[in-house]
Amino acid sequence: MDAEINRLTEKLHACGTMAVIVVAGAGTQSTSWLLQVPGASRTVLEILVPYASASLVEYLGHEPAQLVSAETAEQMARLAYRRAVRLRPGNEHVAGVASTAAIASDRPKRGDHRCYVCAWDATGATTYSLTLTKGLRDRAGEDRVVSLLVMRALAETSGISFDLPLELGHDERVEVCRVSYIDGVEALIAGHISTATLEGDGRVAADEPVPGAVLAGSFDPLHEGHRQLADAASKILGVDVTFELSVTNVDKPPLAKSEVRARASQLRGNERLVLTRAPVFFEKARLFPGCTFVVGWDTMARLVDPKYYHGSSTQMLLALEEMRGLGCSFLVAGRADGVQFHTVDDVAVPAGFGRMFRSIPESAFRHDISSTELRGSASKGTA
Repeated sequence: MDAEINRLTEKLHACGTMAVIVVAGAGTQSTSWLLQVPGASRTVLEILVPYASASLVEYLGHEPAQLVSAETAEQMARLAYRRAVRLRPGNEHVAGVASTAAIASDRPKRGDHRCYVCAWDATGATTYSLTLTKGLRDRAGEDRVVSLLVMRALAETSGISFDLPLELGHDERVEVCRVSYIDGVEALIAGHISTATLEGDGRVAADEPVPGAVLAGSFDPLHEGHRQLADAASKILGVDVTFELSVTNVDKPPLAKSEVRARASQLRGNERLVLTRAPVFFEKARLFPGCTFVVGWDTMARLVDPKYYHGSSTQMLLALEEMRGLGCSFLVAGRADGVQFHTVDDVAVPAGFGRMFRSIPESAFRHDISSTELRGSASKGTA
């Protein structure tokens, strides 16, 4: 059996999937199996063992209703997946695999001996649930079963057939629950992933790094002013500019899937749009650390106005400080307001934050027609 486990591990190391693995309560033998076969660095990004209850609560960021449950395993796997996205060296397929279990110990347990294992990647999540027969095995034997289930979860999320026996008793059954998504757009709208990047040629990538600068907007419609601004910013910064659309909004209902796809359909062949669920800039900064955001003067004015932070100057300063700490900055295009053309110099920036904002010269970009005006013109034309 150990030779078969080694052969499976060799396949995992060769398949191209990289994972963060979190085991709580049981499943630790799986980590030894993965690490003892050469090539583990091609598979294992990180292994965490939040063994104490306080450690698991800290890992989750809250105290769950039950430490050992399918819901907790799914939350653990989701966090592991997000960490795997941050840790991967390139654009490898990544997964988060987690187990939480209550098994035999030196004290009798009144409840069932049970385990829950979840594998989470960009396409969906699979949860495996198993109740173990009390007294059938010792602690090491129960940990071995949980470890085999962890290996199954990692193998199946990596596209590898798992054909090893789980060494189950006569009355033991693994229950499997799978949630999957058609593509990154659906997964993003459901909140399963953090970003979905759409290329002009129709390709969709989940949770991939976004290089260069980001131009956020509603793009209703995406017009030449947006494209000219992106081009001007690209020339100034020397990097590509990606459009960003949040499917959620602070004061409006979330965008419907059909509307998201309609706005994405406006892309041209060489353009890129990243979808997020981050309606405000400090949330965008968490997704794109080190990024330069390309904005208009009116957006910059809102960024430093306490009115847009529930009237709190403290919250405004905290948001600016967080964005600065994440290495983000703003490239600001001037905007006409009636007869006056406003620039960065017309905004009262709080002391110490001036270097975060840089102006695009009027000679490099000026476009006085907004999406709102274009929608109004289209509406009148239809009428």
